[in-house]
Amino acid sequence: MIELAILGLLKEGPMHGYDLRKRLKNDFGPLANISYGSLYPALERLEKAGAITQVGRTGQNITAPVFTTGSLEGERASFMAKRATAKAVAAISGHSTRAKKVFTITEKGDLLFEELLEDPVSRDDPRGFNLRLGFAKHLSPTARIRMLERRRLQLIDRFETSKKSLGQPHRLLDEYELAIAKHSLEIVALDLQWVESLLEKENLRNTSNSNPVGKSNTAPGETAPIEDIRAADKVVSVKKVNQEASFHPQVETPV
Repeated sequence: MIELAILGLLKEGPMHGYDLRKRLKNDFGPLANISYGSLYPALERLEKAGAITQVGRTGQNITAPVFTTGSLEGERASFMAKRATAKAVAAISGHSTRAKKVFTITEKGDLLFEELLEDPVSRDDPRGFNLRLGFAKHLSPTARIRMLERRRLQLIDRFETSKKSLGQPHRLLDEYELAIAKHSLEIVALDLQWVESLLEKENLRNTSNSNPVGKSNTAPGETAPIEDIRAADKVVSVKKVNQEASFHPQVETPV
């Protein structure tokens, strides 16, 4: 998760370790308590993998690496990147007189960032989802919708599991334990409502497509693919979820 965050921040421009840690602490709750002992080994791993590279140290006359493309447009892009890097490093240099390594993302890092951003391995971790959502502007519209759909289905599964556990507890709950359980269920319902609203906005942005993501590809009279059927079985409206979250199981009365 830390590698994803580092690469995402470096896509905004070159930074040194101090500024990276400051941004991680201020902008990303899941990484708010990250230490230099975790940050610098991650930077070293990314540098060895070729995902990031040093453009120099603060206090030096630093220029960005320029790659010859052979085209006028490519040369112009290289020049703009060089100028932007020089400005960023010059701004960084004013923070401290102590020389610091300044890192920038590489083309290989861009590819790794996209791979990590769409990786569903840690999909059930809400911290990982929130971090990925923070960088969702770098995804294509289709990939953003795919990410939100995955999260929606996860929340539906979590809601159904929590509702079943609350309705059939392994022991009688007192009123305080019940309050905690119901509150947890309501949080899942609110998260689902939030993701549904994000999905709705994403689909509205893609209404220009002849067949927007989320619409059926099945013609009248045809049988829907099994993947579509399974996805349809998962659909639960926010209204139904909120209604079900308000049910009252048996509670133990304090004496």
